[in-house]
Order: sequence, then C-alpha cells, then structure tokens
Amino acid sequence: MDKFMIEGGERLFGSIRAQSAKNSVLPLLAASVLTDRVVTIREIPPISDVTCMAQILRELGAEVRLNDGAAVIDSSNAGEHRISSALTKELRSSVFMLGSLLTRFHRAVTAYPGGCDIGLRPIDLHLNALKRLGVNISERDGYIFCECDRLRGAEIVLDFPSVGATENILLAAVKAEGRTVLSGAAKEPEIVDLQNFLNRMGARVRGAGGDTIVIEGVKTLGGVDYTPVKDRIEAGTYLIACAVCGGEVEVEGVKPENVGLLLHKLRENGCKIHTKNDKIRIASYGRLKCNRRIETMPFPGFPTDLQAQATALNATAEGGTLVVENLFETRFKYVPELIKMGADIEVRGRTAFVRGVPRLNGATVTAGDLRGGAALLLAALGAEGTTELLDLSHIDRGYSDPEGKLRELGAHIRRVRI
Repeated sequence: MDKFMIEGGERLFGSIRAQSAKNSVLPLLAASVLTDRVVTIREIPPISDVTCMAQILRELGAEVRLNDGAAVIDSSNAGEHRISSALTKELRSSVFMLGSLLTRFHRAVTAYPGGCDIGLRPIDLHLNALKRLGVNISERDGYIFCECDRLRGAEIVLDFPSVGATENILLAAVKAEGRTVLSGAAKEPEIVDLQNFLNRMGARVRGAGGDTIVIEGVKTLGGVDYTPVKDRIEAGTYLIACAVCGGEVEVEGVKPENVGLLLHKLRENGCKIHTKNDKIRIASYGRLKCNRRIETMPFPGFPTDLQAQATALNATAEGGTLVVENLFETRFKYVPELIKMGADIEVRGRTAFVRGVPRLNGATVTAGDLRGGAALLLAALGAEGTTELLDLSHIDRGYSDPEGKLRELGAHIRRVRI
C-alpha cells in the first residue's frame, strides 16, 4: 500500500498534457473483442483500471500487449464468455463486456460489477436494453447469465441518459440484424469517441453526442489503430488544483467545450481562463469567491466526476456553496475527511452545504473512492502543513503518476511505500 506525503501551500506553475480518457479507453478495450482482427489503442494511460480490463480480456482468451503506451489486442483466439467475479468486483466497466461478448459469442456470464463505492448504480437499464435486442437474461447466485440465438435491431428508449447503458447498447447492436434506434442516449464526449472507434472498424453508427443514436448492423468488423480522446476529468482536476493553490497552469489536449461548465464555474470563482484550440490556461491569485450552487447533471451539465474536487475548492472560498449531487447517492463519503482538515461542510442526503473557511490544515486522511481521493489531494495541496493521504489504490484507478505531474508544477508531494 502507498501513501502521499504532501506539504501544502505551494503555488503551481507550468503546463501539463492530459492523458487519454479513462472513461473512453475502458469501453474501447471492451470493444476490441468484437473483431478477430488486431486492435491497437494508442496513448493508453498506465492506470490500474486499464490493467484490470486487460486482465479480463486475457481471461477471455485474448492476447494483450501493453508496450510503449499502446495496447495491442488480438482476440482471434478468444473463446471464453465468463468473466471472473474477482475482476468484475474490481472494475465497474467490466459491465461493457456484456454487449461485446453477446455480439461475439451470443452468450455471456458475469458477476455484478464493482468499482468505487459511491452508490447502488443499478444496471437495469443495461439489462432491459439487451432484452430488447433479443437477449434472454437470468440472475442467480450473484451472477448474470445472458444468451441469445442472434441479436436483432430494436427501438430502445432510455429513461435516463446512462453513459454505461448507452455504450453497452452500441457494443451489442453494432452487428445485430437490422437497425437499432436508441433514444434518450447519453451525450458525453466518450460516447462520440466510441462511435468513431467502431466506425473505424467498419461499423455504421451515427448520432452520438445527440439524443438519438442509430446503429445499422453490419456482418463483420475489422481491426483498427486508434488514439482516444483526452481525459476531461483529469484535465479538470488539474485546473481545479491550480485554482486551489494559486498560480498559472496550462492544460493541453482537451477541447474547452468538453469542460465548458467547469470553466464557467472557475471564472465565477474569480479565476482567469484563456482557451485556444485544445489548450486551457488558468490563472488564480488571492482568495477565491464561492460558487453559489453546483449541481451535477449528465453532459453537458456539471460532471459528477468533478463534484468532489469542486467541493474541495469551495471549502476555502469566500462565502457559501450549495452542492447538489443528482447522480450518485453516496458521493459525499469524502466529506468527513475534509472536515478533519478543518472544512465546514454539512451533508443532508444528496446535498452539501459548504461554508468557506480561510484555510485548511494538514491531517491524516484516507481516500475512499477515486474522485473523493482526488478532492483530498487537492485540499492537501492548498492546506497549511503536512497531509498524509492514505490508500492511493483508488486514485491510481484513474490518474497516472499524479505526484510526478504535480511536482513538475511545483507541488511538494511524494509517494511513500507503507
């Protein structure tokens, strides 16, 4: 187990290039099973979720090589359709394998997926959509059993624009007989990235980024060499880090429109923001003003994956902030750790009331999930004194070498093996 030792109070200066998006790379890896040709995904971030997904592919019989920042997958000899419970409990994104396995083998068995403990996150939307495509589903002993003679196109309406369900439907419908029309689809940039990836393989998908996606089933898919979109959540985390600490930082690789509402909130805080092409520059000096309200919503609304980091920022901003979490019911589990550092935050259900204090103080805190851990990291960077941040396994799920990147910006942070 590792921990961070962080000496707070240093301003950040310099530039950083965003890694490829975790939330794009994982479904692309799942999609590699759709073909028996070689798939190459460039600029893969060395994070533990990628390692876990690669191991799932290997258990299915695929050959996976992670070399020089690229993943090369050959699933021509893949024949297994069951995913072990040990891996599914580690990785929420293992649920994407249902659509891919049903397309490739017409059957799939998986345990309920795991990942961060931030709420129930039921997969009913996934399963109901698969049933519409002709899949027979049964559940027993904690496993989901799926099988079909063939997949058939259908009209599917999602009651909520679930990113995971949208991606699973694309993976299941891409070789289904006929046309699938998905209404109420998620609009995230990662959905567009999956569409582009599939179309490069020979699929016929259109409409991603909008409410309705149309998938015309094809008989075969080929190989692809692809570089994913950059990680807007990682980019947003480092922009917020600069806002918390003060200084000037440029983040490269992310389209400003993909973090548009975050940039609006940072300007509201009093930060200066300048954008050009895929570069975003932030300048932060003096105590920030609070955001009156932050409310998480599906894209293009404020991302739930940046809610914790934004709360950490407002913990020392002048005034009070109302934070409303609409997507996950237990996403405020990090708040007691911020309170240890001197934050004044009251949580009532899915709402947090943040009263800004002049400063936070170093303390020993524990990361309980990926984004909550990132929030504690940002709070520690801006706090007075030394913070000991424990259980980095959560942070390592989504951020590659955060300590190295932050040191290059001037932070005093080191990783220590316990």
